[in-house]
Amino acid sequence: MVWGDRREAWQQRSFDARTPGDVDYARVIHSASFRRLQGKTQILNLGDSDFYRTRLTHSLEVAQIAVGLTIQLRHNLPSHKAIAYLPERSMMQAIACTHDLGHPPFGHGGEVALNYCMRDAGGFEGNGQTLRILAKLEKMSKAAGSNLTRETMLGVLKYPVSYGKAKGQNKRPALLENTSGTPILDRKASKPPKCYLDCEQDVVDWLLDPFDPADRAEFQLFNEVPGKHQEPRHKSFACSLMDLADDISFGIHDLEDVLALRLITREALEKHVTPQDCTALLDYLNSEYPGQYGNDVYAGFIDRLFGDGNERKHQINRVLNMVIPSVTISEKEIFAEPRIRYQAVLPAPVMDFVITIKNLVREEVVYSPSVQHLEFKGQMMVIAVFEVMRSDPEKFLPSDAYGRYNEAGDPIRQICDYVAGMTDGHLLRTYDRLFSPRMGSVFDKL
Repeated sequence: MVWGDRREAWQQRSFDARTPGDVDYARVIHSASFRRLQGKTQILNLGDSDFYRTRLTHSLEVAQIAVGLTIQLRHNLPSHKAIAYLPERSMMQAIACTHDLGHPPFGHGGEVALNYCMRDAGGFEGNGQTLRILAKLEKMSKAAGSNLTRETMLGVLKYPVSYGKAKGQNKRPALLENTSGTPILDRKASKPPKCYLDCEQDVVDWLLDPFDPADRAEFQLFNEVPGKHQEPRHKSFACSLMDLADDISFGIHDLEDVLALRLITREALEKHVTPQDCTALLDYLNSEYPGQYGNDVYAGFIDRLFGDGNERKHQINRVLNMVIPSVTISEKEIFAEPRIRYQAVLPAPVMDFVITIKNLVREEVVYSPSVQHLEFKGQMMVIAVFEVMRSDPEKFLPSDAYGRYNEAGDPIRQICDYVAGMTDGHLLRTYDRLFSPRMGSVFDKL
């Protein structure tokens, strides 16, 4: 089967009872890049806490939700033609657990910083880096990274448009002009397009080879957006499940975090999330829990969200129990290949609710000055460390990273790989060692 192929030949032992998805899942969770997610926070570095989500716990939750969505689709639509193309459990977990592997230290802020650093060397984008890690950087094979199946890799390919094509014509990463002596990153200009990296074109060519020419051409199309980067149009069926699970987790589980940490007020929540935004949820609560929320179901629900930890957890679970079972399948009839013809979707009122919650977290927490100060500081540290490494790679890169730099056809990309692979803590320690007068020892492990 062509979708079970791997880029590098691998013969499974006769006594090995695992499915291809089992093998892929094992390779993902035992990878160095997956383990590093425990050192990368989901929104910001909040200090020592046993509650807030790192990118590792977030990825595990996305995997659980993605599997739940596949189970629900099999239950809701058992006779639908798309059901035969749902990933089996282990493969779905493998796809979902990879979705944040490419995020650099300090998340999207670090992504913007590295895109500036790579402005003349092919750029940087977190999802594109995920593909690069799995296809080339991990060490499960000689030359094909984790050497996952084509089926899994299609699910990983979130944006099937290259950096060069997705990049807006007049968009170039830059520093702000007319500052008073201190270099400041122009974060708006330096935001990368949603894409795969041009240096992974050979991987994408292999990945899409089974498609007929019409499907392959259509799958890589994008919408042109004046003054901005282009927007990829399509993703695979498996990727749509992963993406939906990520949206659900980012919106609803991150809401739980910010409520528990008291980063949002009731007034702010009610401003962004109105009763009209909650129509699907309120109908569900009225139906499944009649009388429990009093005459005003919306107010009763908000009361409980701002109650104690047990009550808040119950409400979050009820939201998930409304969202996940509503999943259904849409169809893009332009495609012949089922793996891209079908998409997992939520009904409009449910998806609107999820997006509203995501926007609430983004506007009130991610974009708040307290978080933006830290994100900005992280970006400037990423740039500083990158530039030091680039200034004299032989003197500043660890020996293994310098070996890769010295052998590579695109050496600057190797520096980017090294910095992007750092955890938040590793980047902070490296910055302190390089720039803080009283920090650092010859005995520090690099």
